[in-house]
Amino acid sequence: MQQLIVSPVVEQDFVQWLPYWLNYQQFYQVQLSEQVTATTWARFLDENSPVYCAVARQGDKILGFVHYVFHASTWAEADYCYLEDLFVSTDARGKLVGKHLIEYVQVQAKSRQCARLYWHTQESNHTAQRLYNWVAEKPGIIEYRMAL
Repeated sequence: MQQLIVSPVVEQDFVQWLPYWLNYQQFYQVQLSEQVTATTWARFLDENSPVYCAVARQGDKILGFVHYVFHASTWAEADYCYLEDLFVSTDARGKLVGKHLIEYVQVQAKSRQCARLYWHTQESNHTAQRLYNWVAEKPGIIEYRMAL
């Protein structure tokens, strides 16, 4: 079995990343426009953007992705790192791919001396919560949204 490697996304990864991105949206019952997807992808490749994507791969096959953002906070002097999206292909679940992706972001956040790494998930996403409860603490925060 080939070694799992997590690394920043490169332009050639789009073809494998896109189906996962669309599956991720389907899971969360959203449908983002092609323009939003194109803008998101461009941000990953723009060295001046605080939005990043890393992928987990075995050989030439991508098994999952993680998207994360660095941002300032009113609660700390240092930036926060928000893990915005995490997706692992169905055939790779249960093989610690998600854990490796989270740990990759953790290393990036530590290297930037961030004050916090955090993320959200749906209350109904019990599969992901098993992983999240294993690697992080659950602070009991409730999120509210307002359409703009």
